[in-house]
Amino acid sequence: MSPVIEPGATIGVLGSGQLGRMFAIAARRMGYRVHTFSPDDDTPTGQVADREFQAPYEDLDAVRRFAAGVQVITFEFENIPLETVEAAAALAPVRPGGQVLYTTQNRLREKQFLSEAGFPVVPFAPVASLGELTAALERLGTPAVLKTAGWGYDGKGQVKIDSPTQAAAAWQTVDTPQAVLEGFIDFACEVSVVAARGLDGQMVDYGAIENAHARHILDVSVSPASVAPDVARRAVEIAHRVLERLDVVGVLCVEFFVRRDGQLLINELAPRPHNSGHLTFDACVTSQFEQQLRAICGLPLGATDLLRPAAMANLLGDLWADGEPNWAAACRFPHVKLHLYGKQSARPGRKMGHLTALANSPQEAVEMVRAARTALLSGR
Repeated sequence: MSPVIEPGATIGVLGSGQLGRMFAIAARRMGYRVHTFSPDDDTPTGQVADREFQAPYEDLDAVRRFAAGVQVITFEFENIPLETVEAAAALAPVRPGGQVLYTTQNRLREKQFLSEAGFPVVPFAPVASLGELTAALERLGTPAVLKTAGWGYDGKGQVKIDSPTQAAAAWQTVDTPQAVLEGFIDFACEVSVVAARGLDGQMVDYGAIENAHARHILDVSVSPASVAPDVARRAVEIAHRVLERLDVVGVLCVEFFVRRDGQLLINELAPRPHNSGHLTFDACVTSQFEQQLRAICGLPLGATDLLRPAAMANLLGDLWADGEPNWAAACRFPHVKLHLYGKQSARPGRKMGHLTALANSPQEAVEMVRAARTALLSGR
């Protein structure tokens, strides 16, 4: 086993968004320094890091200079070129490893990996032309969802097809050389399992978290999820098996559709802290961000106990449409925590922050966090 990377060392983060920001806060609290690398400056991560490297991910000389000054590297989103990761890995360990990134940053590779490994996945077919799309629709039927194979998140790069007559228009819309067609799932709810695996193979998880989306963007998450205990248990078991099969060192989120008969189907993987796990920052003994740090540094993983039922609500740029939100109104809820990401401009659909509510029950937490978010629009 690799030696422990002790507090006082410098951690490198590829990417500089809100996930990196919360990771950096956790790392600095434990006495680590943080360097971040991305094409942007004055970023959410850079504002709290010790040093911010600004260069394109394709500038491999800059990547090497960044990697030479840190003891271990992680990433906060998966849309990073594999060549960037390989250049960094020549100078410092990258955790999770490049192979994990390679598999999960492409929807088709991810689904093929899961299917070949025997995990339950949404029915799918690879598509590289209009002819292949037409043939895939004949096999999977409609409705179905056509998605770009790479570089998609928050509903971007996908279109629903309700009839085979829409195939040509859908193919033109995605405008990609490689796509994947997925069968449409009539699900009861969506859940995610955020789990971590250490260098020694130790694994921990945060149980099943229930998620509600709006406009294909995560809107509200609540823990614990309102699913049957056996469904939650199976979701956790599957997530642990995925971590082992991918040989993940770090945090990984497995997103599931829960069918009305209780069957679980994996929707997507995210090899990093996840939006649905933001509530762990306030509601758990050890947050997903500290867990990522512990895992990549070879430290024992922390307890994941949920201190109280909790719910998280995303704050999108739409809230700024008529001016600055009323922060005092939300803060009048004494059991609600406000997290803002330091982004300089708000636009519709952009994640600007989140609220977390802690309550006596999951339903009470959801009601509270929604009420606090609504209060942001008052008195303006």
